Amino acid sequence: MAYPNEYRYTKEHEWIFREGQTGTIGITDYAQRQLGDVVYVELPKVGNAVKKGEAFGTVESVKAVSEIFAPADGTVKEINEKLAGAPELINQDPHQRAWLIKIELAQPAELDALLTAAEYEQFIAETAEH
Repeated sequence: MAYPNEYRYTKEHEWIFREGQTGTIGITDYAQRQLGDVVYVELPKVGNAVKKGEAFGTVESVKAVSEIFAPADGTVKEINEKLAGAPELINQDPHQRAWLIKIELAQPAELDALLTAAEYEQFIAETAEH
């Protein structure tokens, strides 16, 4: 899978795409493959604050329940309502249709510290070797 160059990535396998003051957040293809078949997603309410590095929701698969961590500080503007009825979208299209939340970024410059697509691909390659 090619990781979109316009996204930034975390070592916890989340991605964020910035459009102005809005950050769209999801989990990576690598993360969904590690999880297996996703059966449930728990997301925060619109208006909730999220803090960089802190959990804001969970993804439940047939194998495990995994927390989702915020790649940046902000306030939830929108959640992906489609995932309530079709959590399997995360397995089918993790980088597009299966985004999780959109936040109003508190400090857009925070994203500069995250991994680029090339750096993320290198990170998962190194992780897979160990």
